[in-house]
Amino acid sequence: MKWVVGIDEVGRGPLAGPVYVCAVAMPYTVYRKARWLGLKDSKQMTEKMREKWHEQARAVEKAGALKIAVSNRTAAMIDKKGIAVCIRECIAGTMKKLGLKPADCIVLLDGGLKAPIEYKNQQTIIRGDDSQKIISLASVVAKVQRDHYMIALHRKHSQYGWHTNKGYGTKTHIAAIKKQGVTLFHRASYLQRIV
Repeated sequence: MKWVVGIDEVGRGPLAGPVYVCAVAMPYTVYRKARWLGLKDSKQMTEKMREKWHEQARAVEKAGALKIAVSNRTAAMIDKKGIAVCIRECIAGTMKKLGLKPADCIVLLDGGLKAPIEYKNQQTIIRGDDSQKIISLASVVAKVQRDHYMIALHRKHSQYGWHTNKGYGTKTHIAAIKKQGVTLFHRASYLQRIV
């Protein structure tokens, strides 16, 4: 294989905001030599550590030793198509953005994710975002990018607290929905039991 690709998604469960998928690709020879001290599943890292790794990943990408592709689908798309379809579309989109030949890649995916069928050398790994560092890096990049988006949305819709809850169904977020109603950024299909 010429390339190792790690894929993860972020934002499957929130009540508001998009779902993000990131694919990170490294040349196989670089991947084998890489040192990943302190990198783990994004959910186990502090915001400061995620930001640091995101910055480092972008620097390595700029130097040409890494390729990063990110795709997302909005709340409206999630309501229309369903979360599973949206994630599949995002995975296909990230792989297309990377521009790598399927035969040249081994694709490592977290949880129950699957790459398009033309990527014959793919492996879905339960808790892959914790055990496979290239998936961990994809997890971090997706999380940081989605968090940045939700913080930007918070500036327009501050009553929902998206700068801290990132759209997840916290008590304060649910209380704000019941009081203020919903926005175009909420997933109506997720709110049927709440409002």
